[in-house]
Amino acid sequence: MPTAAERAVAAFRAGFGREPTLRARAPGRVNLIGEHVDYSDGFVLPLAIDRAVVVAAAPGATSALRAHVADLAERDSFDAAAPFQAAAGWRDYVRGVAAVLREAGIAVPPADLAIAGDVPRGGGLSSSAALEVAVARALLALAGASLDPLELARLCRRAEVEKVGVACGIMDQCASILGREGFAILLDCRSLAVRPIPMPAEAVLVVSDSGTRRSLQSSAFNQRFRECAEASALLGVAALRDVPFGALDRLLPSLPEPLRRRTRHVVQEIARTLQTAAALEQGDLAAVGRFMNGSHQGLRDDYEVSTPELDALVAAARAQPGVHGSRMSGGGFGGCIISLVSRDTLEGFAERVAEQYRGVTGREAKSFAVRPSAGADVDAL
Repeated sequence: MPTAAERAVAAFRAGFGREPTLRARAPGRVNLIGEHVDYSDGFVLPLAIDRAVVVAAAPGATSALRAHVADLAERDSFDAAAPFQAAAGWRDYVRGVAAVLREAGIAVPPADLAIAGDVPRGGGLSSSAALEVAVARALLALAGASLDPLELARLCRRAEVEKVGVACGIMDQCASILGREGFAILLDCRSLAVRPIPMPAEAVLVVSDSGTRRSLQSSAFNQRFRECAEASALLGVAALRDVPFGALDRLLPSLPEPLRRRTRHVVQEIARTLQTAAALEQGDLAAVGRFMNGSHQGLRDDYEVSTPELDALVAAARAQPGVHGSRMSGGGFGGCIISLVSRDTLEGFAERVAEQYRGVTGREAKSFAVRPSAGADVDAL
């Protein structure tokens, strides 16, 4: 099967009748732990993966910015110099990125873009951030401009929050931009300080796709954002990150439900993330697995973003030999889970998980291993 890069270039030739001048790549990500805490200024532990969104691009042949998504056979065309106008689906991400770059003083030129990817859409692997970052890198290159990596992450997040309408944190964009081969990154979502954490060679991260999908715009994602903000205000802190772990039992009774449970997950998840980073550095995979399992429990019971299908898939993965831990990944309400699996027990894992999951849900699940990979880049063609 052609790679995402090959499909993007082929789509450019077919759609625009000429050769692209550059190719921008931005990876998806998995978050080992630290779910739903980035918009509370918490700590997260993501890694860029070896699946990406690729944009083949060239200066525009017309006065418009034209985009073609090969995987959907869909197109868009708009004036990059005009104020943002919402369209639908992926179009808002492309338009949003062009708009925030322009608002930041970048002279976004007319351009032709062809987009392809192998990050599952709506699967919790941040296909949206990968799209934002790949489009931004392509447009910056065409404009002859550059941005500091953290500023680029902030602008891509702005596109998703202000233009698309998803109240996300900055983890996904940072992971796609700052990813490092062989490492996860411990990211402080307040200061944006990053510390590379080596991933052990004897274990493999495996993504299992539940076959269920969600849209963050139409899910309760934004509601969770508002609940965390409300809980912070009631507790008198800037963000839930500022609630001391040791004071949790004393402070929780002052909150109404469901804010009490939302707060408990966030504060405990931040602590689990720091503990997981330390365990990885010590090579304690059993402890990493326990923290992953605790994360899923919090997401299921306190944060209420899991689903019966995700729970069944996690149970199927944990039942397999050599699995240290398993949890849902991403925003929730559908999508994928991740499992930390001993390399020497990987053979047959996908088939066994699929069989057990099918028996419980009647659905098909596909699993694939992912590697910690480098962040976004641009190549001239």
